[in-house]
Amino acid sequence: MEDHYTRPEIPSNYSLKQNYPNPFNPSTRIEYSLPMSANVKVTIYNLLGEVVNVLVNSQQIAGSHSVVWNSQDANGNKVGSGVYFYELKANGTNGSDFTQIRKMILLK
Repeated sequence: MEDHYTRPEIPSNYSLKQNYPNPFNPSTRIEYSLPMSANVKVTIYNLLGEVVNVLVNSQQIAGSHSVVWNSQDANGNKVGSGVYFYELKANGTNGSDFTQIRKMILLK
């Protein structure tokens, strides 16, 4: 009898998808893919470029990942309506670096 184990598909490239829903209230999902294990940081910024919150800051395995932002800052306070940016920074185990930023809108 054959064992039919299906491995999850490993992405061939880094990617940062558009958050959804967008616009959002009060939370949104951010999805990204890693072609290899990497040190990953997902950061939320306001329009002034100030860090609002860091959602992920850890080593992660290759594959598809997601994180939810509940529109809170690093201190747990709700942020106001407006435009925010989210950034994925990944430093792969092979020395590769990836950075991408996307825009999202919080409507209350």
